[in-house]
Amino acid sequence: MTVRIVTDSSCDLPQEMADALGITIVPLSVRFGDTEYIDRTTITTDEFWKKCAQSPVLPETAAPSPGQFEKTYTDLQAAEATAIVVIALSSSLSATMQSAEIAAKGVAGSIDVRIVDSRNASMGLGLTVLDCAEAANKGATADEVVALANSLIPRTHVFGALDTLENLKKGGRIGGAKAMLASALSIKPLIEVRGGLVEEAGKQRTRSKALAFLIDVLKQHDGKLERVGILHAQCPDIDAFLQSVKSVYSGDVIVGDIGAVIGTHAGEGTIGIAFRQSA
Repeated sequence: MTVRIVTDSSCDLPQEMADALGITIVPLSVRFGDTEYIDRTTITTDEFWKKCAQSPVLPETAAPSPGQFEKTYTDLQAAEATAIVVIALSSSLSATMQSAEIAAKGVAGSIDVRIVDSRNASMGLGLTVLDCAEAANKGATADEVVALANSLIPRTHVFGALDTLENLKKGGRIGGAKAMLASALSIKPLIEVRGGLVEEAGKQRTRSKALAFLIDVLKQHDGKLERVGILHAQCPDIDAFLQSVKSVYSGDVIVGDIGAVIGTHAGEGTIGIAFRQSA
């Protein structure tokens, strides 16, 4: 039995890591005005951020169509997959999982497709995908991969420190005057993916304090960390932050770029941590 893992481009996993494990990434799309791009395909992460800097309005993201997922399933079947497990961006944040489910019904009876709601985003999704791909490559069945994913999801967490309120302002989530005041006070919002939704985790007055908050979150789980990743959006201080993370966690730390899907909402300068705690 050959089980293949499918996810979507909100996972923010480095492409070379996904390729090495045989993970298929179905891309979401991002639109600037009347022009639509396919994430990781017709627009790179660097190009996305350049366009963001030039655009007066926030780009919009859209879930993959059911047809995109169905083609992925049939392509994998042609490549001798006997079962497929899709681990998707939180269903509370996107219609991506719904598209995956519709496509699965379209191939029912032809290939076994299982859909798992990660209840997470960015590398929180990515960490679960990595473990499931490793298990599948070692011969785990579809049932075993799904069970593994469901055991990992409640223990996988993402926290982020936003550097700017500009995207929240452009997206209409915060008024211009409030954004100006917050920027003048150097307020840095902190967010957490909780229960499948992005929730406020607090705020700090400076970037250094916001990043220290993220390190403190890891310290609170010291000794119980099984896997750690960091994610960033064009951050020149990412290397220094990585060293701070390594002072808490001695294992390998995955570093990923925040792509178009998550970056549209988080904004340039965002740094985040994704981690899984032991059971």
